Amino acid sequence: MFGGNFLLKGKTAETLYHDVAKCAPIYDYHCHLSSKEIYEDEVFSDISALWLKYDHYKWRAMRYAGVAEEMITGNGSSIDKFTAWAKTCERLIGSPLYHWANMELQTYFGVQSILKESNAEELYHFCNQKIKSEALSPVKMIQNSKVKLICTTDDPLDDLNFHKLILEERQLDFAVLPTFRPDKALNIGKDGFQDYVGSLGVVTGLSIKTYADFMKGLNNRIEYFSANGCLLSDHSLESLGCVEVSEEEISDIFLRRMQGLAITKEEAEKFKQHTLILLAAEYHKVNWVMQLHIGAYRNTNTEQFKRLGVDAGYDIMNDFNVMEPLAQLLNEMEGRKGLPKTVLYTLNAKDNLVLSALPHCFAEDEIAGKVQFGPAWWFCDNKEEISKHLTAIANQGMLADFVGMLTDSRSFLSYVRHDYFRRILCNYIGELVDNGEFEADEKLLTGIVEGICYKNIIKYLEMEE
Repeated sequence: MFGGNFLLKGKTAETLYHDVAKCAPIYDYHCHLSSKEIYEDEVFSDISALWLKYDHYKWRAMRYAGVAEEMITGNGSSIDKFTAWAKTCERLIGSPLYHWANMELQTYFGVQSILKESNAEELYHFCNQKIKSEALSPVKMIQNSKVKLICTTDDPLDDLNFHKLILEERQLDFAVLPTFRPDKALNIGKDGFQDYVGSLGVVTGLSIKTYADFMKGLNNRIEYFSANGCLLSDHSLESLGCVEVSEEEISDIFLRRMQGLAITKEEAEKFKQHTLILLAAEYHKVNWVMQLHIGAYRNTNTEQFKRLGVDAGYDIMNDFNVMEPLAQLLNEMEGRKGLPKTVLYTLNAKDNLVLSALPHCFAEDEIAGKVQFGPAWWFCDNKEEISKHLTAIANQGMLADFVGMLTDSRSFLSYVRHDYFRRILCNYIGELVDNGEFEADEKLLTGIVEGICYKNIIKYLEMEE
């Protein structure tokens, strides 16, 4: 049902997908996979552990369907959790989860039937037998997906030991590189900031007493990550303030916070913005790509946060104005000659036009698409919003230079999302051609699709193919 010409309408879309996109390699430049799990490469214990353990997308759907938490993140048996998910999934009409789940079963396990409560037990045992007989492990799943690059998400204090071990001890046909994610260093208003600064001092061997010391410590870790193959940084911007600030004021905010004194929400925003501007200049020096994930509103349900912690399915998109503060942030970086190549993501599709148009204000000679509007993210990662996202980029500028899809996932089965995206992409382009809105030039179309699938991100990261 989800193979063949699924989501493809017309001969051009079918040709572009089957001849170009389907077998293209994957360069996954942002995900949350574990370098430890890739290094250890243990065969998965069962389909529930592989499929449900970290997937807050599924958790949200199951909770809304009335499934008990015991069958989601609790102590329910593996088969009961699988069955609870199957019962939920069979009714997810119009949801990308329905597509992804059945595409994953089909792609990785050869399942041809649709997942339902009635066949859950049969498919549970079938998949587990497949895992056992084929010794399915992280590396096998990655290789089966034709992945050539994985960029994990790593705190600046991480020693990157497993990245090193993968490079030293594993003869893999794909690269596993770290990504610098300093959210804890920028979130000065959150609990644990003082302890984090103390740990930064321990890791770097520096005595961190001032803001200048703090920045020296972060720059030390940038050098360390760069020496270990890092190509990108990443930031979660849960707010954006339009503020002017001096170095003296930031130093004072830092000192007061380290003394245990309270700071205001506005001061926390000033600190985050100023520190990000300084970090961007360092990224520019080491030729990293900076990623800005904008607009998550986290831990909405306080009681469930206390019970289950972060990343448990209680985050949602925020709804604030992004244009002016984001434009001023990028402009300040540009004015300091420190704007690196940058990928912008939004969790709220209302900002599609802004984020597809703004990059053209920061173009640079000899760099195609220096600032990018990244792929439809999280709540926007579905058929309708991906199509709207592609349309926004095409309408505002240069879809052919778009750096394409990523997984943003903790699951080793999520590479199916690249196939899902590629089908939607080929259908979008195919319809333009079939409607007479773009020339049916096979060579040109092949180049555009190959570029978006993988060649543009290779060029953007300045890697070798």
